[in-house]
Amino acid sequence: MIFRLDADPAVPFPDPEWAETIPNGLVAIGGDLSPERLVGAYRQGIFPWFNADDPLLWWSPDPRWVLYPEALHLSRSLRKTLRREGFSCTLDRCFNEVITACATVRADEGTWLTTGMIAGYQVLHGHGLAHSVEVWQA
Repeated sequence: MIFRLDADPAVPFPDPEWAETIPNGLVAIGGDLSPERLVGAYRQGIFPWFNADDPLLWWSPDPRWVLYPEALHLSRSLRKTLRREGFSCTLDRCFNEVITACATVRADEGTWLTTGMIAGYQVLHGHGLAHSVEVWQA
């Protein structure tokens, strides 16, 4: 049975352990993309993922891949390539441009970033809770 969220972002999500196995990780449906709801979801390992014409769906698949930046290892050859090709990295320099580019509709795939999601993440970014990493080629 899928948990239905109401309009109150203070109502907590169900435990992700109760997520559906088919489809893998569906936790809840409904709610909104308010900063409070997004932060509450991410604290539990839950994230929104839906198409523009779908209801708001919340997921926590098992297994879930998590990237720990401090544990990221770049091979020597990749580091050399990055230096040789003139790449540089910045953080939070162009958040709005990055999230807008990520939402660009691809003819064959569509987009998963709706205008509501973009607005929600822009608010989180304004509070220092959402970030972008930009990679530039000289």
